[in-house]
Order: sequence, then structure tokens, then C-alpha cells
Amino acid sequence: MADVIRKVDYYKAQVQNKAGEGARILSALRGEGINLLFFTGFPRGRKTQLDFVPEDGPAFRKAARKAGLAVTKNTAFLAQGQDSPGVIAEIVSKLADARVNITALDAVAAGGDRYGAILWVKPADVRKAAKALGAK
Repeated sequence: MADVIRKVDYYKAQVQNKAGEGARILSALRGEGINLLFFTGFPRGRKTQLDFVPEDGPAFRKAARKAGLAVTKNTAFLAQGQDSPGVIAEIVSKLADARVNITALDAVAAGGDRYGAILWVKPADVRKAAKALGAK
């Protein structure tokens, strides 16, 4: 099982789908000293959705506002730990056993025998998922 699974605040934004927009936003956040634990971007209709899990939520919100980025806060689960065969299968099995449907999941081998993953569930299932995962 994962070394640590925790419930995290993630912030999402819709931005123009154009070259350089992600670089502009990430550079602005870097300029404000924002450390991101997770970031992803993907097309959503004619726009792009950006999802951020910052180390410091209030500082991130302030920096995002300064960069002209309108964000909304939601909940996700961040898993980090020792990589081994089937570690993600163990996580998703716990949710399946609790009858919690996963909305989305991204996982990556981080090198040095470590992995990271983020997963989303419906807001109504957050409490049940946290209990199933032992997330704080």
C-alpha cells in the first residue's frame, strides 16, 4: 500500500487553449514562490482545464489572483510512496470494496523507486473514499 495517501485541496481553472498560456501561468506562480505538489492540464471543450495542488493553498490563491487566474477549490487524494508492482491496484481496490467510483486517476513512477498518484471522486463520495483509503 502507499506510504501516504492524503486528502488535498486542488484548484481548477479554465484558460484559453493557446500556445504559451500554461508557461505564463506557471511562471507567474514560480515568481510568487508557489510550490506545486501536482499540476495537470488538458483540453476541455474549446478551453483548457488546469488543475493545481499547491503546498500552500492561501498563498496559491493570492498568486493565482495576481496572475489573473480564476480558480475554484475542490478535493482530491494525493498518494506518494515506494513504487512496487500493483501499488495502484491496491489503492483502487480499496475504493472498489467501498463502492466508491473513481472520477479520474493519474499515476507516475517518480524515479528512485517512488511513485505519485492523484485521484478524484465525486464530492458526495469524498468522506467514504477518505475512510477507505485511511486518508487524513
